[in-house]
Amino acid sequence: MKKRIIIFLLVCTALVITIWGDKPPKDELRKILQNSKDPNSIVVMTRNIYVGGYVDRILHATDPAEIPFLVTETFQEVLSTNFYYRAEALVDEIMREQPHLIGLQEISLIRRQTPGDYLLGGSVPATEVVFDYLQILSDAIAMRGLEYDVAGIIKNFDVEMPMFVGPDPYNPLCYDDARLTDFDVVLAREGVEILDVLAENYEDYISFVSLPIKRGFVAVDAKVGHKTYKFVNTHLEPDDIDVQMDQAMELMTEYLNDITLPIIVVGDLNTEAPTGETYQMFLTNGYVDAWTRNLIRPRTPGLTNPHDWDLRNTEVNFEKRIDLIMVKSHVGMKGIHNIGPVFAYVVGDELEDRYYFEYDSLHPWLWPSDHAGVVALLRIPILGHHKGR
Repeated sequence: MKKRIIIFLLVCTALVITIWGDKPPKDELRKILQNSKDPNSIVVMTRNIYVGGYVDRILHATDPAEIPFLVTETFQEVLSTNFYYRAEALVDEIMREQPHLIGLQEISLIRRQTPGDYLLGGSVPATEVVFDYLQILSDAIAMRGLEYDVAGIIKNFDVEMPMFVGPDPYNPLCYDDARLTDFDVVLAREGVEILDVLAENYEDYISFVSLPIKRGFVAVDAKVGHKTYKFVNTHLEPDDIDVQMDQAMELMTEYLNDITLPIIVVGDLNTEAPTGETYQMFLTNGYVDAWTRNLIRPRTPGLTNPHDWDLRNTEVNFEKRIDLIMVKSHVGMKGIHNIGPVFAYVVGDELEDRYYFEYDSLHPWLWPSDHAGVVALLRIPILGHHKGR
């Protein structure tokens, strides 16, 4: 058995190094991933799927009177980046990559109330569903004949704001309420056994006009083949580095500190590799950035962000690598952590990854998200007492 595994890895490495030129074709690696059948390997994916509009313009507003109009602008963007179409592009990726576990960030539930009661001092929450991203994506996955289940979910923030719908800005009945509820989700492929689930919100978070913008994580113990892993999906705070670092430290020290399983943390960590402070904190706590152990040559920078807010850019001008796969194996010598061989690549970063939106005759091609995703095959060594399991 060991000989077969070694031969498999050598063949993979030889293919990666000798056959692929300046830009390794992802289809070849996909064939390796899908045909390996190695019970000691796992394929994981991280994907920020994007709410669909520039929410930051609301969070960064300096004049509260502008907020209803900024909400209107952002809401129209969400409509124009129609998630029904983007979901099809995301399912294209899932169908090609066939990951065992997927970490999804910015799973949005968007609701509306007409007319709204926010400006009248009301407290009735909006309930009319405009987009339910998890349901839309789940339906699209099922329509392709793929079998993925929700293994874990964490509800993060839930905010409701007034939205001007016209025509009279001085009439409170001319405002609807728009509500955004944010989730992070783990999807598991058929055959993956989920043994335990933990979902928690972080203690530290920012606030916006007295509304808590909570973040959290969802962690599952998942048995894939012969091994059991702790798979963690999170979306750390982007707008306050101190809060972000507090969240990362809470995750590592309070929830993952005494874990003996191999740990895989995926997500939009909002910390730039390799210099970000939170990124360095992960390294200090024994985590390895899987991209830095990538056997694919030549190794690309692995940039994942950003596409334009409207998802219609015709060129890719990524600047940052913030969508990460961090691994802790508990195996190593002299401070060098052994996470085993890694084969990883970026998805959603090539023009052919876009989806055709037929109702926009001027700019019909949409990116699946403002982020690219990352897929990795990992063969993580485990502590001696786990051998044979």
